[in-house]
Amino acid sequence: MAPWPQPDDLQIQAPETAVWIATPHPFDLHEVYLNFRSPRWQWDGLGQVTLWITADSRYKLWINGRFHHRGPARSWPHAQKMDVLAITSQLVVGENVLAVQVYQPGYSHFSAVHRAAAGLLAWVVVDGAVVLVTNGRWRAIRDESFASDGPRISIYGSGVERRDWRKVEEWQTAAFDDRHWSPARAVAGANGPIWSGLQKRITPQLVEREVEMSLVEQRVGQVEVGELTHERVKVLWETPSLTLSLPGGGDQRPPPQRGRAGVGVKSWLYDLGRAHTCQGWAEIKNASGGEQLAITYAEKMADGALIISDPATYCRMRPTDFFTLRPGDQTIEPFALRGGRYVLFQLIGAEETVQLTPHVRVAEYPLTVTRPLHTGDDLLDGIVTLCENTLHACLQDTFIDCVWRESAQWLGDALPQALGLSAMCDDVRPLQTILLDTSQGIYPDGLLPSVAPAEVHAYTIPRYSCMWVELLAHYWQQTGDESLVRQLWTTLKQVLAALLGLQNEDGLLVHPPGRRFYIDWSATAQSDPHLVFNLHVVLALQIAVDLAQTFEPKMVTFWQAAADKLRQRCRDGFEGNGRFHDDLTHTTHSQLGAALALLTGAAPPAEADKLLEEMIARSLNVRDEHENGEMVLASPFMHHYLFESLALYGRTPAILDIIKLRWGRWVRHGCPTTWENWKVDFPDGSQCHAFSAHPRYHLAKIFSQ
Repeated sequence: MAPWPQPDDLQIQAPETAVWIATPHPFDLHEVYLNFRSPRWQWDGLGQVTLWITADSRYKLWINGRFHHRGPARSWPHAQKMDVLAITSQLVVGENVLAVQVYQPGYSHFSAVHRAAAGLLAWVVVDGAVVLVTNGRWRAIRDESFASDGPRISIYGSGVERRDWRKVEEWQTAAFDDRHWSPARAVAGANGPIWSGLQKRITPQLVEREVEMSLVEQRVGQVEVGELTHERVKVLWETPSLTLSLPGGGDQRPPPQRGRAGVGVKSWLYDLGRAHTCQGWAEIKNASGGEQLAITYAEKMADGALIISDPATYCRMRPTDFFTLRPGDQTIEPFALRGGRYVLFQLIGAEETVQLTPHVRVAEYPLTVTRPLHTGDDLLDGIVTLCENTLHACLQDTFIDCVWRESAQWLGDALPQALGLSAMCDDVRPLQTILLDTSQGIYPDGLLPSVAPAEVHAYTIPRYSCMWVELLAHYWQQTGDESLVRQLWTTLKQVLAALLGLQNEDGLLVHPPGRRFYIDWSATAQSDPHLVFNLHVVLALQIAVDLAQTFEPKMVTFWQAAADKLRQRCRDGFEGNGRFHDDLTHTTHSQLGAALALLTGAAPPAEADKLLEEMIARSLNVRDEHENGEMVLASPFMHHYLFESLALYGRTPAILDIIKLRWGRWVRHGCPTTWENWKVDFPDGSQCHAFSAHPRYHLAKIFSQ
């Protein structure tokens, strides 16, 4: 078993002299990029050197002019995570300089919580002695090459980059003279009221590398003079009258636009093979100055055409960054990592002499599969690869659901991801992270945030708190780590008390106001009280009973009685004619409801065969659309519970048949990763979504028996 960090090992005591620093103006907050340089400090070449560093909300680090690292891991401000970096090999004997760029969007989003402050905290230790800390001796300046009015990439993330390379200084180098910069302003003490409770990052640093990419298509076109936006980039690429495809990578002048003042555009579309956390960058030669480069990220094609997101749709995606060139040769490199499978480069207003060499680097979790799975069946082995690709793609500083659209740590999505990862290796660090991050953000009413860290209260799904109980039990089963379970035991009790407190006068649970009613991406009834929510709480209580046998035996009787009572209420209200209906008016009956009825014992063994046969038949029906009167097909995500119930009753051949049919069609169509749903033809539907990769776990269970 691989070692895992203990809770006490994560706490950090900062040097008393270290302070959080920022630029002089306290309201440099909205879409700001802040540049910092350390005072020059001496190193004699002896000893091991460690840098402790964090920022709110993102940073890039250069050591003596060479890029070294980006971070930190996402965290709540009151549990701020720090990166601990070994930097000995990056130093020179004599003077050394650290340069750090910090980005602060000025608002909370699905990966960070904003507390009306920006800052950098760091210190350097040589063989146990602190030799450098962030303080007023550092120099700081707001980077004016970045526009401050960038729109958000999406409802989930932070800002679009608009950068004027004519204003860029090479300030990261050791030789740069920073005397015209201001002394850094002290924002707070290291463990001050905003960023308290410093903690070590649990997961490893991502590894960045250049990736090979395939040129899909090259076009020339023309766009009207004016400010470029993601919407205009989309129109230019998708409008045949404005663009001309160039077979064989040839070159041709843009088609003229009558009666309009326009500039030429050259576009190159590249395929990375599958979705990645990635960043497009470019080498430019012979620029006159004023040309623009747009870099757009996309995840899928339909009928051979690239799907560029439309910001008018639900997710409001606009994943395009813009750069204005300076005269001469230059390297254009964004600040942020993005995500996707396809990267589109568009050079606007450039003469024929301007040369562009595009690149893409990817950032990957250092995942090693120590439990490879070979089933001996070509289709199943292809599904194993499909799932592993997806799980690897959706690992950053923790589990994330989708690299292109959200890159958010969803509590519910982490359950199938953690199960899948446990079937591949012993690495429990992402699982530890989601357990702690959600616990640290618990609401006063005892429910857990569905996205952590984040302030997206309308996205809090009460049922996901049940999945946290499943995650805790899985962690205990996988590691036997008593210390962390005991640390989180109070959270477990708060969660279950909060869920049981949602009972109505009939003893059934209903969603509280302001919390998201979400059952599944399916046609199940959408009314309270709901069978699935109630039975999921029963399942969580039953799991807690098993844990309490070890950790607090006095809770066994209470939780068991609560589970039995609620289970009977569910049977009384939702069961009828041999079916478990989703609502009290018996509008629909679903695979998910039946699966939970079987898993919790609400459906006794005598009733199991009928439910199992109907569940199996619905999944093996290739039709995805729902028809009235039939059992509602569960999403790929919720098929996890379907497989658990089938396994409980020994229906292993049916699990394999369903996986072959439903996941196998993605393999047959050449898809490299699992989809968000059986169909993702809605504009922002994802073709790389980790909650659909759980067959890797179920196949491992089957073929290890």
